[in-house]
Amino acid sequence: MEYLTIDSKSGVPIYVQLKEKIKYAIAADIYPPKTKLPTVRKLAVILKINVNTVSKVYSELEQEGVLITKQGKGTFVKEVHESEESIRERRIEQLARNILIEAYELNMKPEDLIEALDYKLKNM
Repeated sequence: MEYLTIDSKSGVPIYVQLKEKIKYAIAADIYPPKTKLPTVRKLAVILKINVNTVSKVYSELEQEGVLITKQGKGTFVKEVHESEESIRERRIEQLARNILIEAYELNMKPEDLIEALDYKLKNM
């Protein structure tokens, strides 16, 4: 679980860091669909953070349709169904559009944008 590290000195709220790391782990297939996540308490102990922080992240990711909690069984990565897949594709398309707009406004060359994205992916 080294990819789920938290930097308490980064200035980015801990819950935001954790939420981004979990989403990244799912997107990178480190946590494929149906994977059982650590319990709230266990993850809080491992990361040395407050239980309420982990609970908030799990809850938000469940509201976003990323995770699903099964009473008495745990929290799992939700399977993506076809209708959800099209929603996912639209969100990715919008995200890419927003990145391109921001890059254009910053006068970034396409190769600089690709380099920046590649660097960020390797250092998450």
